[in-house]
Amino acid sequence: MARKEPKSSSEAIVDAASWCCAFFLVSLVLLCIFGDISDQHNDQGNKVLSQPCDDIYVVGEGETLHTIIDKCGDPHLVENNPHIHDPDDVFPGFVIKITPSQHT
Repeated sequence: MARKEPKSSSEAIVDAASWCCAFFLVSLVLLCIFGDISDQHNDQGNKVLSQPCDDIYVVGEGETLHTIIDKCGDPHLVENNPHIHDPDDVFPGFVIKITPSQHT
């Protein structure tokens, strides 16, 4: 029977970091799943209308500022995001702040 060599301290650290990352990713996935479920119902169990977009929006493939403005209801999207220097230069992964107009 072969004898197992003890791990070096650097291997132990890498192993512990890998387990921490795996735990974090599983926790994040579960939080996303159960967070979406709880957001769909109010205290009485009735469905509530949610905003079409979160406060922080990540641009998806094929989206433009115009489509995001229409989808999220933020007519002042460019003015509220000073990091948008060229409205035509929006790409997938670009992060913008959404402040939808309040309709009462």
